[in-house]
Amino acid sequence: METDALTVGTLRELRATRPYPAVSLTMPTHRRQPDNAQDAVRLRNLLAEAERRIEHDPEASRRARMAIKTQLKAAAAEVDLRYSLDGLVMYATERDHQIWTLPRAVPERVVLSDSFLTRNLVAAKARARPYWVLTVAADRATLWGGSGQSLHPQGAQGFPLEPDPVQWDPERQEQVGDHPSTFRDEETRRFLRSVDSALAALLATDDRPLYLVGLPDAVALLKEVGTAADAAVAVVLKGGLANGPAPALLQELAPAQKEFAEREAERIGRRLVDARSRRIFAAGLDEVWESVCEGRAELVVVEEDFQRAVRLSDGHLTPVDGDAPEAGGFEEGIREDIVDELVETALDKGAEVRFVAPDSLVEHDRIAAVLRY
Repeated sequence: METDALTVGTLRELRATRPYPAVSLTMPTHRRQPDNAQDAVRLRNLLAEAERRIEHDPEASRRARMAIKTQLKAAAAEVDLRYSLDGLVMYATERDHQIWTLPRAVPERVVLSDSFLTRNLVAAKARARPYWVLTVAADRATLWGGSGQSLHPQGAQGFPLEPDPVQWDPERQEQVGDHPSTFRDEETRRFLRSVDSALAALLATDDRPLYLVGLPDAVALLKEVGTAADAAVAVVLKGGLANGPAPALLQELAPAQKEFAEREAERIGRRLVDARSRRIFAAGLDEVWESVCEGRAELVVVEEDFQRAVRLSDGHLTPVDGDAPEAGGFEEGIREDIVDELVETALDKGAEVRFVAPDSLVEHDRIAAVLRY
């Protein structure tokens, strides 16, 4: 699965308490040759480390050890490293397993606990900034889920939607001279009301930036009969894309996405400047971490590629130099993925998290926050 599949409900299920041990494996992967040649070896070593940890864990029963090893082997057999992104996350319990591919590097790690490690998934999704695309016409409405240049049709909330077959009334046409008009017909209005209801339910459960695509008449009527489409960050007045294909839809969306990204960058920049003038501003990893943990951060802004290993001591962070520890050999107090942990904590505490271009926060040590007080 990719991060686009990480909904609120899925995250809640992943964080649920499970019989010990629930195993989480994370490792960096590579998209291209020759770097990806090492991934298979690293995965075998990581799985061997997981089996060693499970075998020597006194809290794991013999039945649990055997069942989890079986699940890990099944998961490994399903992984196709030819199509890797930048990170791999694998979960396993006695009963099942899951595999996630991430567009963000993660540390090499084995964790045994009573729940799954989710920080890397949450941070990867926040960085990818997933979005919705709704293509609407009088006879079809299709939902697409996107992340960057990846776009796929989605079946959430009953999409794609189509109206019931319509029977025109020829007698009425003869009597009043009323010819069928797609965008004046009550059946079309009823259909678009159902689209609006489905869209509202979708945004209530998974609120993402929404792009609305369709001919002017279809878009106008959808907005007339409902309110959910008012949330759209951009409207692309183009028909014939209800069935894609995805490359054509992405091409039409490109100008709107660029404009929205520029607006977002300006908005974030203004908020940071205003926060500094009002002295509700934090900068640097340690200062932002402290404000996030205290629940004082309202907006956290991070450079896209920023990652740093730190030592956590007395609630403060100290950067750790040198190579990352090997799987299973993590030194006590070391957080190799502290930025991911910070992002997850910030989101859990209701903060807004935004990623910005590399080197845009150099003067603030790559990370900054607007505080609530």
